Amino acid sequence: MVDDSSTRTVPIKLDVDESAAELLHQTTDHFLDAANYVVDVAWEPDWKITSKQKLHDLTYYEVRDDSPLPANLVQSARNRAAEAVKGCVERWKGGKKASKPHFASRFASYDARTVTVNDDHATLATIDGRVTAEFVLPDEQRDTPHSAYLFNGDYDVKGATLHYDTVEDCFYLHMRTKPAVENDDTEQGDTKHVSVLGVDLGITNIATTSTGKFWSGGELNHWHREYEKRRGDLQQTGTRWAHENVQRVGRKQTGRFEQMFHTISNELVEEALENGCTHIVFEQLKGIRERLPYAKAVHKWAFHRLFEYVTYKAESEGLVVKQINPAYTSQRCSKCGFTHEDNRPHNNGQDEFGCLKCGYDVHADYNAAKNIGLKYLRDQQKSGRGGAPVGVRLNSGMLNVNGEYSPTALSG
Repeated sequence: MVDDSSTRTVPIKLDVDESAAELLHQTTDHFLDAANYVVDVAWEPDWKITSKQKLHDLTYYEVRDDSPLPANLVQSARNRAAEAVKGCVERWKGGKKASKPHFASRFASYDARTVTVNDDHATLATIDGRVTAEFVLPDEQRDTPHSAYLFNGDYDVKGATLHYDTVEDCFYLHMRTKPAVENDDTEQGDTKHVSVLGVDLGITNIATTSTGKFWSGGELNHWHREYEKRRGDLQQTGTRWAHENVQRVGRKQTGRFEQMFHTISNELVEEALENGCTHIVFEQLKGIRERLPYAKAVHKWAFHRLFEYVTYKAESEGLVVKQINPAYTSQRCSKCGFTHEDNRPHNNGQDEFGCLKCGYDVHADYNAAKNIGLKYLRDQQKSGRGGAPVGVRLNSGMLNVNGEYSPTALSG
């Protein structure tokens, strides 16, 4: 979990060859095994161990003997486990429920000793030496955090988290950067800072966050088309065997999608934690098929399942999950606030948003995700619950409730 308000996380897609990818897969598998083993040791029946030093004494040498992970990754796995158990204890103290943590989605935490960042690639420690991962960088003209934080001499890379995206079949490196010279005159006092991760749901991209992370809906759409075709072919035969086969294919499809939603929900929660968010805010699910012209019943089901999984998993991390009425979030410019239907014409077949007033040109789903976060903050302010400093986490800083951008805003 990222608690430091000066930390900025920069996600970068990686391009690795087959042998390097295999090493990274094996490394993340061993990392999860190590982290889950430490959780098992920490999770005593009558008490829970949250001290990293105690867990080091109890687990380090055994993990080192049984795992090919290098020492620094063993320590990182221990730290992640300790933080997860500590989060459960803190929830119990607050009178909330929390179950034993279990790490399932593929990831590994790297520090400055295990990852080296260059202009166009990084080298990462694995179970068998280091591998080189080339960066797949966005267009320099796009609204991204890469030039602002990663390739800026005023910021240093302090560590990273390696993630595997099952939908895109590729790795992402979420790099944590901090100012090279810290500003010590920021006082938080007793005020709780609220940081929101806005989430837009859609057909092309099943989920998009205000931090600029996309989860493609391609796999869902592809397999649903295949299932519909297969079902149609089988139903034409009219036999009992065909009817039973339709049911079997349906169960297989449901199982495939359930696994996909588990993965996406894990990564959504991780995205919120890595960006220091306190809230995850979705658009309201009621009436979503009417708002999305090409949405089918399977998409409505998918959105509900994804929301349920995120809600369940976020609770164990102390995150609040909400829904808001998304009226005009697709037409409003998240940069200047100008709202017009021609900013995002319906059924135009394009993914781009173009503001008619200020000229802001950005991916439409990303723009909507930022607006969802902002709308939640405004609703809280109107209801009288918006007294604390608040903001929406972006891929390059923070938007406050007035839509004002700050690359150094507190993220709480």
